[in-house]
Amino acid sequence: MPNWTIAYVRRVEALNYRIGRASMYLLFVIMGILLWSSVTKVLKVPSLWTLEMAQFTLVAYYLLGAPYSIQLGANVRMDLIYARLPIRQQAGWDIFTVFCLLFYLGVMLWGAVDSTLYSFQIGERAPSAWRPVLWPIKVIITLAFLLMILQALAHLIRDIAILRGVEIARPFAGEADR
Repeated sequence: MPNWTIAYVRRVEALNYRIGRASMYLLFVIMGILLWSSVTKVLKVPSLWTLEMAQFTLVAYYLLGAPYSIQLGANVRMDLIYARLPIRQQAGWDIFTVFCLLFYLGVMLWGAVDSTLYSFQIGERAPSAWRPVLWPIKVIITLAFLLMILQALAHLIRDIAILRGVEIARPFAGEADR
């Protein structure tokens, strides 16, 4: 494998590892928002912003964690036959399926970029009493799809290396073993 492909895989996986680990803490932010919402409702002064902010935080939580999930192999797959295959045949199937994933993510990224640009152009706001601007969450969605594409390409390179009999060391050994 060329050195630049190995460097690409290591850099992308290191970036997605750090972002994924940091995004795990958004779960505590969501819990704090929902706790605040519960407290203010009990005190009969409900906040207008809590439901939408919890939703936005949840979107950031699962979309920014998705590339990390792909990296760890924690994503859902049908393992009835796949798990029984030798590692090289698993890599072959992964190469086939990653192209489907890349097509899907490409379409989603295209839509996300278009929606984000539209949001910037018109100053889009949510149709609620709080009326937050929507471009920040749309930027996060766009970034997350871009990171997923980068991770899928790193996964493709790693599978091609397996077929060639080359081992690419993981940036955080033990975390993402196949």
